[in-house]
Amino acid sequence: MSDSITLDTAKKLIDAAERRAEEIDNPMVIAVTNDEGNLVAQRRMDDAWLASVSIARNKAYTSAALDIPTHELAEPSEPGNSLYGLQTTDEGRIVVFGGGYPLLDEDGDVVGAFGVSGGAVEQDMEVAEAGVARWEELLDTETPQAVMH
Repeated sequence: MSDSITLDTAKKLIDAAERRAEEIDNPMVIAVTNDEGNLVAQRRMDDAWLASVSIARNKAYTSAALDIPTHELAEPSEPGNSLYGLQTTDEGRIVVFGGGYPLLDEDGDVVGAFGVSGGAVEQDMEVAEAGVARWEELLDTETPQAVMH
């Protein structure tokens, strides 16, 4: 089994993202998955949209499954482009707009993914990027065993 993000680490990332969501005054749903796109932890802030529960989880799933931030799938999946229709595959779990990011280890391997939903795409990305930034801080300051198992 490959290394994957721990629950304790997922909570720290969610906390960082939630702080950013509070700063911009937008309740969000924040999800963290393991390297296979399976849910590790998810938080729905008070008053966050119900629909955002599955969208946040699917953004994280998409990033883990395809090793790419979800916003990078928008243009390739437009009509006439090479990935047109991508969002209709994988039982509808693929999301092709921003808010999902893979979490990479020091070697560039996916060990988890982050997904945020609840605002405009730019807001989702901003909040998700706060979680990704916290991941990068933890990689720089903690031992690999402290953040992955």
